Amino acid sequence: MVEAFHANEPTAGSPPPAWSRVLRQSEDLLTALVLALMLLLPLVESFLRRFFHTGIASSMTFVQHLVLYLGMLGGALAAREARLLSLSTATNYLKGRWRSAATLYSSSFAAAMTFYLCLASVTFVLTKREAGEILANHIALWAVLLVIPFGFAVITLRILWHASETWKGRLLAPVITGLLIGVGAQSVVEPNRLLVPALVALIFATALGAPVFTALGGAALILFWSEGQPIAMLSVDHYRLAVDAALPTIPLFTLVGYLLAEGGASRRLIRVFQALFGHVRGGPAIVTAFVCALFTAFTGASGVTILALGGLLMPVLRAANYSERNALGLLTSAGSLGLLFPPCLPLILYAVVATTIGTEISITKMFLGGIVPGILLMVLTAWWGIHCGSRATGPSVSFSPAEARRALWEAKWELLIPVVALVSLFSGLATPVEASAFTALYAFVVETIVYRDLRLAKDIPRVMGECGLLVGGVLLILGVAMGFTDYLFTANVPEKLVALAKEFIHARWVFLLALNLFLLVVGCLMDIFSAIVVVAPLIIPLGKEFGFDPVHLGIIFLANLELGFLTPPVGMNLFLSAYRFRKPMTEVTRSVLPMLGILLIGVLLISYIPALTTVLPRLFK
Repeated sequence: MVEAFHANEPTAGSPPPAWSRVLRQSEDLLTALVLALMLLLPLVESFLRRFFHTGIASSMTFVQHLVLYLGMLGGALAAREARLLSLSTATNYLKGRWRSAATLYSSSFAAAMTFYLCLASVTFVLTKREAGEILANHIALWAVLLVIPFGFAVITLRILWHASETWKGRLLAPVITGLLIGVGAQSVVEPNRLLVPALVALIFATALGAPVFTALGGAALILFWSEGQPIAMLSVDHYRLAVDAALPTIPLFTLVGYLLAEGGASRRLIRVFQALFGHVRGGPAIVTAFVCALFTAFTGASGVTILALGGLLMPVLRAANYSERNALGLLTSAGSLGLLFPPCLPLILYAVVATTIGTEISITKMFLGGIVPGILLMVLTAWWGIHCGSRATGPSVSFSPAEARRALWEAKWELLIPVVALVSLFSGLATPVEASAFTALYAFVVETIVYRDLRLAKDIPRVMGECGLLVGGVLLILGVAMGFTDYLFTANVPEKLVALAKEFIHARWVFLLALNLFLLVVGCLMDIFSAIVVVAPLIIPLGKEFGFDPVHLGIIFLANLELGFLTPPVGMNLFLSAYRFRKPMTEVTRSVLPMLGILLIGVLLISYIPALTTVLPRLFK
């Protein structure tokens, strides 16, 4: 599972022209505006409903469609910055002409797939126009949906721009893309006879760095096309997922994490945990586990945690005389610890996808189900750090009540953020979307007004733009992956898997063992968001057949994918840690092997002891 930059990373050179700077600033501001509206509308609606028994007509409908806009805008920003999520970093191992040729081919193929996604969305919009559907307040739905083909068109052009660093390559890329488009549009051969060659070409492009969304969307396009089915189905599925009622919680909670990461929260929180635990054996490791879990829970991306906190926590561990290998392994492993804690993004997404395919799971139950397993993995990480700390001979630091009080007082407002989120979520006073909006507003006020770490005019648009870029890249994957999932259901793949499992697997523990092994492989080959949308719909029917609690199955699924972040050879945290600390991949891989074994024990405990997951959801029915 690799989160990589697609094509070439931006290189230093002459400053962009004035029109380019204006365009970039406009896109960033528009993304920030969409995110701000998503935050404000639920808050205003909640305020009016609670105190004046009224509300804004169709406010939730508008918020849901703002998610669609954020997804397309963020996808366009990710394409602009050459940061579309990719499954492969193969081009990093190629040099010279080979690397240029690989990037040119993968980008051209990706652009062709994106063009077809654009074409599918045009057909979808025209269908809505003919139907005369109204969104709300006399606003035509088709006009609102124009953002989909427009967004895909912009992404296509930007993929082509990043296909090469030379003008010759940039002129050649559209030619190759046009030829690929022409093969699909004008082929005299029956589409089903081109199925295998097309899929092989797609796999090759993906291996050379084509973005995840074109891999999944391209697979769905090729499969639908080979069977003569309309490709507009992909846009239908994309739209259906993007406007799901629970989906606005994803960008809003992610915004909380970005506000914390970009402000001074990391420094203050590290000081708190250092003051509380720094004097005990292995204290720096406990600090690392706690702080990383907190950050990942809100950002939903372990990569952000490693990049944001690595530079602060590595000196703390090294000052306590942790070996470089142990410190590197601990930081790399701790980056994904918060994925099972509320309000983390994968928990929300799993509940959304499960409900979409007919297995209704509330987000609240997923949040409650992840708490104890999340604590277990965090404690195991801290235990390993304490074990390593017993061999460290750093200077003894005595506990200072005065320093602890000062640190707690300085960080008091940020320490309340998890409390604000959890109380608003579980109290029943607000819907999940309203709770996420209130938490985001609280974090905004804390970082801009209370601590003044972020300036309103200069920093907030940048932070919101970066948040929109991450969320947009994820939503882009989710939208097209839903089309691929739809094809799997059309082909009765879940039913065939259930029949196969019933024939060869008769014991629940055997099914669990096979599931763990399968998900570990999935976790190290796919990014977590793609895996949730594509693989979860296949696993959920199997879990039902073997009588597993849906929440327990979901936590097993996510815990295995969390472990996949560390699984060699392509675990995402391995690459990000190597990039952040400038270490060879082999060194990073060796450093995480002890933690990989320890966390594997934790995942097996979560799998085979259902009470760890089900106790809280049953207690708070």
